[in-house]
Amino acid sequence: MNIPASTKPRIVIIGGGFAGIALAKKLRNKNVQVVLLDKHNYHTFQPLLYQVATGGLEAGSIAYPIRKVIQEYKDFYFRLTSVKEIDTKEQKVISEIGDLHYDYLVIATGSKTNYFGNKEIERNAMSMKTIPQSLNIRSLILENFEQAVLLKEEAERNLLINFVLVGAGPTGVELAGALAEMKKAILQKDYPDLDISKMEINLIQSGDRVLNTMSEKSSLEAEKFLLNLGVKVWKNVRVTNYDGRTITTNTDLTFETATLIWTAGVQGAPIRGLDAKSLVEKVERIRVNEFNQVKGYDTIFAIGDIALMETKEYPQGHPMMAQPAMQQGKLLGDNLVQLISGRIMKPFEYNDKGSMATIGRNLAVVDLPNYHFSGLFAWFVWMFVHLFSLIGFKNKAVVFTNWVYNYIKFDREGRLIVRPYKKRSFTTFTSDEL
Repeated sequence: MNIPASTKPRIVIIGGGFAGIALAKKLRNKNVQVVLLDKHNYHTFQPLLYQVATGGLEAGSIAYPIRKVIQEYKDFYFRLTSVKEIDTKEQKVISEIGDLHYDYLVIATGSKTNYFGNKEIERNAMSMKTIPQSLNIRSLILENFEQAVLLKEEAERNLLINFVLVGAGPTGVELAGALAEMKKAILQKDYPDLDISKMEINLIQSGDRVLNTMSEKSSLEAEKFLLNLGVKVWKNVRVTNYDGRTITTNTDLTFETATLIWTAGVQGAPIRGLDAKSLVEKVERIRVNEFNQVKGYDTIFAIGDIALMETKEYPQGHPMMAQPAMQQGKLLGDNLVQLISGRIMKPFEYNDKGSMATIGRNLAVVDLPNYHFSGLFAWFVWMFVHLFSLIGFKNKAVVFTNWVYNYIKFDREGRLIVRPYKKRSFTTFTSDEL
């Protein structure tokens, strides 16, 4: 990897997400050598991926170069690579570009979409965890409409403009709301030769309420907002299969669609090499103690979505969201300095600052520790928090300008097919249907 030798302890961080970047910032100009590894050269602000997918923002406005984050940090290095394995005996990481020894290793690889073992759904559905995936969804949505205007058969047209989202967490709810607003204000102008009223947005939830990690009040308000926007909400329905055209469920309900977007769950993105006892099956998260040390290892740590810290308040681990990841990253930065200096580390305690979700224009729900509110004020709070959390002044300015323009003009100018996408299982139409 061409990392210079150093007399300082070497800390290797795998992953430049919320946890990895928070840790990197804490280790700035400390008496250590830090190497950050990631398969992308940018940090992604994942809460706004749905806006990229629906044309509200361009990808560059929610991404920030990792090298720009660390460019003024002393003895700090970044390498663009995927880590294949960890050799815990030799204390080295094995990557696509070579091996690297570590004194301390921090795994911050985040999470990936969880299809719960259903390979056919995984093969045919769309997921939205990365910028490329969001761009694929944007292209597919627009390509569906471009294809629909060519078809004479109504059933086939409806197949293309029927969208099904599985999972009514924040991502599913926000994406459903954004699609509903596109239907209401944009698509009927872009496609006057299509009957946009036939467009359906179906949101399927296996549980008995949307946003089930938020308060019941916020859940009810969010569902009311969705229904008013024309989204069809299906609760207590579990998707069992999707062949690229037909969705089957555990009920008598079936859905015909060319586009299923899966937001029903996530699991950790582990790396080979750790003791099997350190990994929690099904969720694929790494067991850590109160200092984020991986169980069974003194020099290996895990933070963020990949880490599962069992506590009395969170017996299944902390929520796989940005706030726990950032808080763990910040504390671990201090703790590593303490550990190297021979001092006692501080145990992690999660400070739940609340949660929120936006459903559409002037519509959002916010849960604070002792207060819940919704509507216009909640929407402004949601915007402020997300703007403040973006990295880089330029990104903040670009996103704010886009939001103001979209609000005034009721438009989304990012609806561009800059990278065409074709599903492997996409329906093939005969010449008679065109």
